[in-house]
Formats: sequence, structure tokens, C-alpha cells
Amino acid sequence: MNACQYMLSRVADAVYWLNRYIERAENIARFVDVNLNMLLDLPTSLSSQWDPLVLTTGDLSFFQEHYGTATAENVIQFLIFDTTYPNSIISCLRAARENATSIREVISSEMWQQVNAFYTMVREAAKAPEGLEIASFLEQVKQASHLFAGVMDSTMSHNEAWHFGQMGRLLERADKTSRILDVKYYLLLPSVEDVGTPIDELGWIALLKSASAYEMYRKRGSHRITPAGVAEFLILDGEFPRAIRFCLLQVEKSLYRITGTPLGSWHQPVERQLGRLRSQLDYLTIDEIISQGMHEFLDYLQQQMNEVDTQIFQTFFTLEPVKTR
Repeated sequence: MNACQYMLSRVADAVYWLNRYIERAENIARFVDVNLNMLLDLPTSLSSQWDPLVLTTGDLSFFQEHYGTATAENVIQFLIFDTTYPNSIISCLRAARENATSIREVISSEMWQQVNAFYTMVREAAKAPEGLEIASFLEQVKQASHLFAGVMDSTMSHNEAWHFGQMGRLLERADKTSRILDVKYYLLLPSVEDVGTPIDELGWIALLKSASAYEMYRKRGSHRITPAGVAEFLILDGEFPRAIRFCLLQVEKSLYRITGTPLGSWHQPVERQLGRLRSQLDYLTIDEIISQGMHEFLDYLQQQMNEVDTQIFQTFFTLEPVKTR
């Protein structure tokens, strides 16, 4: 790999992960915020609903080792301010800032300022978490993430680097949508007797709100909130920006802009991997997904998205040593 190729690989990797980390921080804020709001509406006897948030991260063993019981205080500290946990909000923003620092010559000054201000805001909040108004803070995190995305779209050339950022952001978003849907389907309800009750409906409303999808779900003419309807919207909708199918459609568009391969064909393994996954979602129905098992399908989906991420790394970011004769 020559110096030019090394630079391009370094930039692509940094932009990709800069966007993944900021999107990850936003999604953590969404999960915590919606859980807090939902608990206000639940009966006191059903208010212990913090385990699902930890399970959503896939890092339950880390949490149990360091915190033990999933209380509100422990989970909030773990997900937001724990600097030893690599996927907490503060750790994600620190990593995002480090990636932004490494490519200051590529990103706009406005992007750098926004990342720096975002990290500083969270770091200051971490100094005195006891007196923090948590709902207000979580709203600031979400708004700061939106602002970064808007600043990036408005001030950075929509070139290869920008498309790598898009792929990072939208793959992360699709992954987190699948995880929160999986947890709701199997773990959020206290018992099967609650299915179809107002408590069950509150959970599905909370799920929609965690993806900022509640209003759009209703505006498309869905008057009833049903598990199948919510799952169909968040998995298969091609127009809502947090639906899994929409995210993968946009990732594919950015990938093909980077590679220059005509749509409908493939030259790189990552193009084939992503194209197969995206085309499956184009032709699936929610009844087919439910019949094969929602958890099994979402687990498969997460594995396939992880494979896409691996293929992106191997195709664009791997630094192979220069071969000598």
C-alpha cells in the first residue's frame, strides 16, 4: 500500500467510525429517555424494567461484572457516564472526537467544532451527574447528534469521505433499531397475561418513540398499534429514515457511489453481501418474518449487518503491508 492509499484508507476509516460513534451515542440516549418516560406510566409493581436496556447493548456480562443489579441508577451510570465501558455515551463521544481530530484536514471546521462541543457537553455533565436533569440532558444529546449530521451534510463535500460517513451512521442506526425491536418482542413485558393490554400498548408506543417513529407510524394511516404493524414499519418501510430497510437502501447507494460499480451488479464481496441482504427485505412480508420467528429473524439480520461491517473493513480499511520483490 503506497502513501496515498494509506491516507485514503485512514480517512475513510475515521469518517466511518466518527459517524458510527455519534449515532451510537444518540441511540443510547433514545433508549434511556423512552424507558424513563414509559416507567412514569407503568404501575409501581411493574416499574423494574431496566434489564432490557442492558440486554439491548449485548454487553450484559460486562454490566453484571461491574454493577450487578440493573437498577435505574446503575444502568444510567453504565450507559451514559462509564468511561471504562467502550459503548457508553461518554466513551462514544471521546472516540468520535479522536477520529475527528485525526482527520481535521478532511472534515469542515464546523464539523470539528460540533464534535468538540458535543464531547465537552457530555464531559461536563459527567462531573456532577447527581444534580443532572437527566431528561433534559438526553434531549441535548439527541439534538447535538442531529446537529452534527446536519452540519456534515451542509458543510462537507458529498464525496467518497462523506459516503463513508453515511454508511457508518446508517449501519449503526439499522443495527440499533433491530436490537431494540428484538428486546421489546421478548423481554419488555412482565408476563404473557399483559399481551394486548394497555401496558403492552405502552411498550409498543415507547418502542416507536425510541426511533422517533410514533408520529410517522400514525400519519401513514395506522390507527391501531399492533406488534405486527410496528415491526413491519421499523423493519420493512422504505421511506422512514430509521427503518432498517431504508437504512440499508441508503448504505447500498453510498457503497456503489464509492466503488463506481453499476447498481444491479457486483464486483466486491461487500457489494454482494449487502445487495443480498437488502433484496431480501425488498420482498419479505411481515407475516413471513413472524412465521419464522421474530427473534430468529432479527438475530439473523444483526449477523448479516455485522458481516457487512466486516466486509467494509476488509475492502477499504485493512492496511496490507507493501509487497517487496
